Amino acid sequence: MDNQNRSTVLQWLVPTVIMMIVVVAMLINFSSKRSNEAESTVSRNLITATETFAEAFLHQLEMAQKTAKPICVLLEREGVEDTERTAELLAIARECSDSYEAVYCDVNGQGWNQDGAEISIADAAYFEALQRPESMYIYTDEEQPAVLVVERIATENLQGYLLLYYSMEHFDIILSKAGFDSAAFLAIVDTEGKILGVNGAAESNCLQSGNLLESVEVYNSETAKTMRNRMSSGSKGTFSIAAGKQKHTLVYVPLGAEHWGMVLGVSQDYVDRQVDFQWKSARNMITSLFIVIIAFVCIVMVINIVGKIRSNEKKRELEDKADTDLLTGLNNKLATERKIKTYMAQNPQSQSMLFLFDIDNFKKINDTMGHAFGDEVLRSLGTQIGAIFRASDIVGRVGGDEFMVFLKGITDEEIILKEARKVENFFKSFQAGEYVKYAATASIGVAIFPQEGADFESLYKAADQGLYKAKKRGKNQLAFYSDARTTAKQETNQA
Repeated sequence: MDNQNRSTVLQWLVPTVIMMIVVVAMLINFSSKRSNEAESTVSRNLITATETFAEAFLHQLEMAQKTAKPICVLLEREGVEDTERTAELLAIARECSDSYEAVYCDVNGQGWNQDGAEISIADAAYFEALQRPESMYIYTDEEQPAVLVVERIATENLQGYLLLYYSMEHFDIILSKAGFDSAAFLAIVDTEGKILGVNGAAESNCLQSGNLLESVEVYNSETAKTMRNRMSSGSKGTFSIAAGKQKHTLVYVPLGAEHWGMVLGVSQDYVDRQVDFQWKSARNMITSLFIVIIAFVCIVMVINIVGKIRSNEKKRELEDKADTDLLTGLNNKLATERKIKTYMAQNPQSQSMLFLFDIDNFKKINDTMGHAFGDEVLRSLGTQIGAIFRASDIVGRVGGDEFMVFLKGITDEEIILKEARKVENFFKSFQAGEYVKYAATASIGVAIFPQEGADFESLYKAADQGLYKAKKRGKNQLAFYSDARTTAKQETNQA
């Protein structure tokens, strides 16, 4: 945690130091370059403001995408055969994401919306874009100007798309102007200059044709060419344009998604006033800038560090509670299975052992000595069995008196037999009870991963068959799924 905190502080400290050095260098040269610097400052401020709007716009789409992901997981798990269930999940996705429509469709464009109505988008102009895996957001104006948030489903049994439809009007709050004059506007455009959404001074001459580049080209072809190059290369910048009697400064910032960009338009009078203000009130502005930057960085750093510490601590506490069997202190059933499955997925060829055992005649223990003593037996077994294995091995209680142990990275047969003998010997000496010592025995089944089960379910069945063999032979025994290994173990024990 200390290393993490130091790393977090450094992540903020280094950029802050660099920024302060740059500011000091600017101050030294300010006296001779204040006019040009004022213009650059205004330009940077406009770009920063535009980037803030762009980030807010993308944040809305990203939040919708996060909402769609768990719905996709449920669709992958449950399938889409039950239309009512699918519609129910789509309705949840629509409500949580604040979209006006949620649709599931297969790779052929056939599907349903949140109302359960059948929908076909195979003939839609945007359907081809769905089939490009890099497209996360798609613009369409077939019914109304909208952005589609796309989440793809691609499993062995289900392939399709979850689509959330966002009207461009949904982003009016984000696209609202803040602190600019009445001639200001914000627009979202593609690389060809097509205006996808706009808010603000819609009467601007730059917006009349529905295509920003075409409108600018009417008044200044060189500026339009420069803007087109910036849009194509995905680089931000500012441009001055006289559109008839209207004079504007246009600020372009790429959104970083689907080759879209955001354009802020402000009147040239507003820019001139800002430059003049910068030039006349330089000292006050720099002092305020220092205070604001330092305060902002300090607040953000404190909030970020405290938030991460609290979040990590709470997350670990919740995970530990959720994964722990309260009686034995071992992993519970869900945690045991999850950890074993994760290891199998990450190490599909790493030979490992799965022990599955339960206490012999446990019902009799409860009936004759009481459930409290039965709990003590389980508690003692959990404490003692966990101590004989490596910290990296997975030990859990998966049933009333059923336990599971997964030993990772067992390299050869000799170690397999050695670990089997260790478990056998453990139960020969195992005793429970503080005042009344009780020697409990167990029947044990063993299976080897991946030879006897390449996935958890198969391996569990193999170990369970070994457990059945042990019980059938009179209990208090260990039996492998492979009879050959059981025989080899017995011969080793006799030797």
